[in-house]
Amino acid sequence: MTANQDRNSEGGDLDLSPEQAALAYSIIEALLHHTRVVSDLIALMAQTLDQETTKALTLTPVWQAYLESRRKMEKTREDVEKFAEVVRQLSDHSK
Repeated sequence: MTANQDRNSEGGDLDLSPEQAALAYSIIEALLHHTRVVSDLIALMAQTLDQETTKALTLTPVWQAYLESRRKMEKTREDVEKFAEVVRQLSDHSK
């Protein structure tokens, strides 16, 4: 493990080049977009179910896990916005 990796694993500053930060941001954005699309698809599919089936589905642990995951994604979205600001600052400093 390099000294940089050691420092990063201990919660120190992360040294990213602007290119690395932009790549990380684009990957995160793509994953978030996919998650939004999947969530929309799930909502659309749920609308096609009858009321009894919908009620049974929403009482399952899988549905509860889905809802918890959605809540975490909202927090992640805030973190991505913070990361985007860091990427912008890195980009500004590299010019």
